[in-house]
Amino acid sequence: MISVSEARALMLDAAQPVATERVSLRAARGRTLREDIVATRAQPPFRASAMDGYALRAADTPGVLRMIGETSAGRALDRTLGLGECARIFTGAPLPEGADSVLIQEDAIRAGDSVTSPAIRAGRHVRAAGVDFEIGDSLLRSGRVLDAAAIALAATAGRASLQVARAPKVAVLSGGNEIVPPGTSPAPDQIFDSMSYGVAALAETWGAGASTGFPFKDDAQTIAATVAQSIETHDLTIIVGGASVGDHDHARPALRALGGEFLFEKIALRPGKPTWFARVGERLILGLPGNPASALVCARLFLRPLLDKLCGRDPAAAMRTIGARARTPLAENGARETYLRAHVESDANGQLWARAPHNQDSSLISVFAGANALIVRAPDAPETAESALIDVLYL
Repeated sequence: MISVSEARALMLDAAQPVATERVSLRAARGRTLREDIVATRAQPPFRASAMDGYALRAADTPGVLRMIGETSAGRALDRTLGLGECARIFTGAPLPEGADSVLIQEDAIRAGDSVTSPAIRAGRHVRAAGVDFEIGDSLLRSGRVLDAAAIALAATAGRASLQVARAPKVAVLSGGNEIVPPGTSPAPDQIFDSMSYGVAALAETWGAGASTGFPFKDDAQTIAATVAQSIETHDLTIIVGGASVGDHDHARPALRALGGEFLFEKIALRPGKPTWFARVGERLILGLPGNPASALVCARLFLRPLLDKLCGRDPAAAMRTIGARARTPLAENGARETYLRAHVESDANGQLWARAPHNQDSSLISVFAGANALIVRAPDAPETAESALIDVLYL
């Protein structure tokens, strides 16, 4: 068996980023940026008023000023303010030449074209040109997942489209004679397929386009035919189940029949020891355990960084752990790196606390559904007391 970090490194070395494509801003949410965005125009491109009121020269205050016109958003005053003059101005409007301050309308006394102003400090209620960003400023870096704020920033910079990673095409296949699709009528000795749905949902959350298939039976020829068809049209094929070494675990023999090259077949990990990774030519295949918690834990540990690599993101960023306090004691760990499903919350002082349910059986999807993090236990870690500092990885 190899370690989690060794397995992840082998997997990532075998993966290359997918091609890019240009999409509109409206189609960019959730996609991964594959270009750097640099400002070609300052924002705002002019001095602007931060309030409704009157643009004036601070040197003319306090005093009575003569209003000579009006400036509003998108309509600048066509002349320069002179001695003792002011102009009506609205929020976001360009400051007239000659003006250096804005008197808010609540502090002004107006009678016709005469405006009485108290003393005003120069620069009051004025947004400087380029206060948001200047020409040449780096706005967005390649590898950024495009959320609403990033898309708005790109739009502010005048970009109508962006170069992004093509969404990796992922097929999630699950198998086993005991598995039937939800919504059907299972036999007494059958269970519903849950992991093709769960893993596909995770893949889509992490930037892929995912598809699922009808559960395949425990037969090497059937699995080989299904995988052969999948790798023709998908960047990554995920096989959930059939990954162990029992008499009815046929996934690995099926891959060998297709000429698959295994980069690893077993990891010193709990849960998820039988996780494996192979490639057939340039196509990648990730094998996840059939037990639900094992499959979802290993998806977080391996599928997430793999999709980061395919999309051009930094795979290490999402694998960084944070420190928390153990809400309950933790037993000493065995020889395998262990990931305990846990719920992390902060107290009134901002301290993070992690609580791991007592039952960590790898078949329990209900425990995973109540978790938001994994407690990371190093091999042979000693017993950990309540309130001790531990490492957690957010799900």
